[in-house]
Amino acid sequence: MQRDLATVRRGVSRRAKESAFRARNLVFDRSRRVSHPSPELAGRPGTSTLDLGCGRNPANPFDAESVSGVDIVDFGEPRIRVADLAVDPIPFDDQSMDFVTAFDFFEHIPRLIYLGDQRRSPFIELLNEIHRVLKPGGVLHAQTPAYPRAEAFGDPTHVNTISKQTVAYFSEASHHQLSSAYGFTGEFELIDQYWHHRLWYHLVWQLRAVHK
Repeated sequence: MQRDLATVRRGVSRRAKESAFRARNLVFDRSRRVSHPSPELAGRPGTSTLDLGCGRNPANPFDAESVSGVDIVDFGEPRIRVADLAVDPIPFDDQSMDFVTAFDFFEHIPRLIYLGDQRRSPFIELLNEIHRVLKPGGVLHAQTPAYPRAEAFGDPTHVNTISKQTVAYFSEASHHQLSSAYGFTGEFELIDQYWHHRLWYHLVWQLRAVHK
């Protein structure tokens, strides 16, 4: 059944707020969960990073000089902009970020929604937006509970199941025709993909943005 924009926003907002509450109460430090895939950029003066679904404290695992975040909740923090990334664009300029991070976030972005008569693919649109805001050579680091781990399915707010095959649609030439047909307009190179060594149910993506 098709739902209007207001209904979709309310549903996504409720799930995102619950997820933000959980994230703010995690007992581990997210910034310690990342190995640097891009030593030529990490810690360099003048770099900028953007954390999606950041809560009150945007992660900065690459020691960037400028740290920003996006969250559905308005925390009154100047460096955190408010947006519902299931339906809204990332509120930052083109090619403005050296890094984009997404911790426990992709699983909350729907793959398909209907807004009135409009059919949209929020997850693909979000990857387009991430590509847009990354500078050439900029790095996306994402961590998400993934198939076949039970944690990918147990949380009722997880509406997007990621597997080891998912990244190919955004980074491999063999999938370019399909991903283009689905609406993906960016291009990434795969730096690495692996299961996290401590949070063993988290699949880690490290992608580099290609701009031609």
